[in-house]
Amino acid sequence: MTDQAGGDLDERARKLFAGPIAFLKGAPTIAFLPDPTLPEIAFAGRSNVGKSSLLNALAGRSGLARTSVTPGRTQELNFFEVGAPAALRLVDMPGYGYAKAPPAVVAQWRRTLRDFLRGRLVLKRALLLIDARHGIKPVDAEMMAMLDQAAVGYRLVLTKADKPRASELAAIEAATAAEARRHPAAFPQVEVTSAETGLGIAALRAAIVGDAEN
Repeated sequence: MTDQAGGDLDERARKLFAGPIAFLKGAPTIAFLPDPTLPEIAFAGRSNVGKSSLLNALAGRSGLARTSVTPGRTQELNFFEVGAPAALRLVDMPGYGYAKAPPAVVAQWRRTLRDFLRGRLVLKRALLLIDARHGIKPVDAEMMAMLDQAAVGYRLVLTKADKPRASELAAIEAATAAEARRHPAAFPQVEVTSAETGLGIAALRAAIVGDAEN
């Protein structure tokens, strides 16, 4: 029964992400948020963790979200609608932890993120992206605390899993899962992904659709 349900979810997710995915709008503050008419899944992570690359891999197209070697490029909440008719929205949140960003900009980002997380009733889940080469950094721990305080359930997603050696990846995954168990809003299971090789992309699509439907 469980296998059948899981298979159905995998197929629904595959079909949904194979269809239209379009940029809806960017919101520099919560005053510009789109109407809360669809379930939303938010993507959070340190600057240059690979959010745009992961979004592109999930969508199966290279130009959905802009990627850049310049950290801190995303300075808005960027909304993408998935499906026709749209079934859910993906929210690309501003990258955090970029030391060269002006203090006023960093403060504005934090206010926007906090207000969005605490007040967005259609936000079903957050995905907190962690670089598999480095594991959880202090700025990631700060975001985990913010998500815990906002009572937003979140999944920890290791990105760039093709970069470290297998033994190093296993150690980072174990350490990340151990930290997740210490946080009330975190899922205990860690998603391991690589936008470059496709590792874990199908499973993450299914998790996103399952979260949006619950």
